Amino acid sequence: MSTSTTSADTSDSPAPVLSYSPVVLSVPGRPVDLQVRVSAPETGSGLPVILLSHGHGPSNNLSSLNGYAPLVNFWAAHGFVVIQPTHLTSRTLSHLLADAPGAPFFWRSRAEDMTHILDRLDEIEKAVPLLAGRIDHAKVAVAGHSFGGFTSSTLLGAKVTDPDTGEEVNLLEPRIKAGVLLATPGRGDVLNGPMGDMLPVFATIDFSTMTTPALVVAGDEDDSRHFTDMGPDWHADPYTLGSSPKSLLTLFGAGHALGGIPGYDVAETTDENPERVAAVGRLTWAYLRSELYPEDSTWQAARDALASGPDPLGRVESK
Repeated sequence: MSTSTTSADTSDSPAPVLSYSPVVLSVPGRPVDLQVRVSAPETGSGLPVILLSHGHGPSNNLSSLNGYAPLVNFWAAHGFVVIQPTHLTSRTLSHLLADAPGAPFFWRSRAEDMTHILDRLDEIEKAVPLLAGRIDHAKVAVAGHSFGGFTSSTLLGAKVTDPDTGEEVNLLEPRIKAGVLLATPGRGDVLNGPMGDMLPVFATIDFSTMTTPALVVAGDEDDSRHFTDMGPDWHADPYTLGSSPKSLLTLFGAGHALGGIPGYDVAETTDENPERVAAVGRLTWAYLRSELYPEDSTWQAARDALASGPDPLGRVESK
């Protein structure tokens, strides 16, 4: 579909948002049903899709289909259908899944959730009131925060090795055309914190095979000492080590929550900054618009606006 058929696709014309949950998908072999939230603009057709993979934070419901409202609401109000699964890693499910194979991190299942969603996108579209016939199934992006960024990296082509079997695992999802990686774990050869031992699969990540276009978003104060003492540059690794084309948005003064993207007024946001959250929404939206619609100049305009201000919130570089 051309951009002319899509409503609510400009930053100055947000639409009311319809949000519907849960859509419940029974998946053979999955220990519990896959539940998703779908958010979409009230108007428009030929709508592109963002699959959003949540992180693994200390709150219960932020790491589920109920999280990331600041981003979800912005993206949906500006022309995207946002689909949020509750991965098996969610704390809302931990009492049910403590002994399930793959527990507690379910790194492979997280990526497989997104493939199941794409396989059944017709079913999801029909289940959501007022959405049937409005999705452009050929324009799909993925976004993820923290552990969700790792999940998204694998869907974009980064390879890992299963630490239990030694098998190289390729979870590339070719139906995904672009991605946004938010505060994403970096290279594995610098892991020296306690979480590195708990998540050995992180040590095997190979970003060189991640060829799908992506925007990497990193805070210059996001120092994840529980994984590595490399410092904030670790979260830029998907850009530094990833294959072109890639862009890197470095946010000044930002910690792991990037100003508060996991939810409104959440206690674990140590760098609360509504202006920064708004910038993350605006810039990631602009990037995905231009990647999915190559004739769209929104990303370049957003980059120019970021650089032209007297006190910029961050900087962008590309390769």
